Amino acid sequence: MNRSNGGPFDRSITSGSDFLQLDIGDAPVGGRAEWLAGRLRLAIADGRLPIGSRLPATRVLAGELRVSRGVVTEAYQRLAEDGHVTGRGRAGTVVVAAPVTSAPASPRPPRPDPVFTRPPGADVFDALRATPARIDLSPGVPDLTAFPRAAWLRAERAVLGTLSASDFGYGDPRGAPALRQAVAHWLARNRGVRVDVDEVVIVAGVAQALGLLAQVLHREGVTEVAVEDPSSLGARQHLHNWDVATPPIPVDAEGIRVDELRAQGAPAVLLTPAHQFPTGVVLGGERRRELMRWADAGGLVIEDDYDAEHRYDRPPVPALRSMLAERVCYAGSVSKVLAPALRVGWLLVPTAYRERVVEAKRYADLGNAVLPQLVLAAMMGSGELERHLRFVRRRHRRRRDAMIAAIAQHLPGAVVHGAAAGLHLLITFEDGVSDTELAAATLARGVKVQPLSWHGQRPGKPGLVLGYGASVPTDIAEGIAVIADVLRRG
Repeated sequence: MNRSNGGPFDRSITSGSDFLQLDIGDAPVGGRAEWLAGRLRLAIADGRLPIGSRLPATRVLAGELRVSRGVVTEAYQRLAEDGHVTGRGRAGTVVVAAPVTSAPASPRPPRPDPVFTRPPGADVFDALRATPARIDLSPGVPDLTAFPRAAWLRAERAVLGTLSASDFGYGDPRGAPALRQAVAHWLARNRGVRVDVDEVVIVAGVAQALGLLAQVLHREGVTEVAVEDPSSLGARQHLHNWDVATPPIPVDAEGIRVDELRAQGAPAVLLTPAHQFPTGVVLGGERRRELMRWADAGGLVIEDDYDAEHRYDRPPVPALRSMLAERVCYAGSVSKVLAPALRVGWLLVPTAYRERVVEAKRYADLGNAVLPQLVLAAMMGSGELERHLRFVRRRHRRRRDAMIAAIAQHLPGAVVHGAAAGLHLLITFEDGVSDTELAAATLARGVKVQPLSWHGQRPGKPGLVLGYGASVPTDIAEGIAVIADVLRRG
């Protein structure tokens, strides 16, 4: 018998698949898995494989291509690590990444995008989000392809199976008791904050928490809340909306300068002490003690526990709320753990302000939607949220590493800040670079970033705030290369 004919890997037989018209003969020797992964990425990017489409079973595709099943399995695994696909058990391997719409090439030199040609207004982030780009390195967004859909659906079914008719009525403006209890347990386990369920108010994210606090404080005659400089432009905008001024207090390697906070005289301060936005600085131990002395003398701290869950190269940092509860308003959310679209967060308010905050929440919206609260409470109680956090932390760390490596390769002159935690890096340049012009030219090339100057109120070094949580490593590397090319071209 001639064993050379008809064998499973006989190269004399045409080896191809109707699926995407794949021809294994195009693959380089020794690089079949990477070639296959690249062809699948391209099909996802150009829309031939839309979200929700199922890839062929590894055994089937391997048979059609006449390769070992391990080649296809490795290619699928690379796509899963990039966030393009996810395995769903018996449902197979499903596409979860959106196709990329490339901006048409223009023979004319790129012009600055309108979003960067004027000082940022109230709608600047809406405008930036609506601006198309091939690669989005905006900060503040986790890996949205990793959202635990199956776990969420299981929890939702379980919740719906236990609800009575009356549970579909109006809820408590403070939030569903089940979620408030789950948040109290979550904060005790993960942030070192011991809190009674009655102290928890469920809000529509940290943005609403800031708005409620600003409203209540302004009515009490507090017209200034000091902020770190630089600090989140978005957070300042929410305070300004209620006519609360935001005097800037400089930040150094140990965090906010408490001596300058004391000299400025503002009665309250907004801080991101666990991972300062955008510099990534952690509020140092001596500064924390100094700040607590300032608060104990009558100052009020608003603690935005920004990015506290995402840490890679340092031990956890306790929340300020655990040190002086009655002088700290503490805000957190699931936006950076699950997804901003959920609009679920929590606010711990000192006794003196709690009833007025609840009143403001009642008149704002009568309370958050109850069903998502109950589903989230079930996920917190079952351990699903912690499992998800461990999973995305590993993925975010790989993406952080990819960005650091790309910066070292393409932007060796840039200084990297805040790499030990979070979902973004800050890079700064020497004077002479306009970060808004750089961001505009980069956007014209299809890469979306935020200039550091947006987030500062005082003059400082130019820089870019670069998010890595929602981008795959290949896109991160390409985005950094584009920034470097724009800089070289001047």
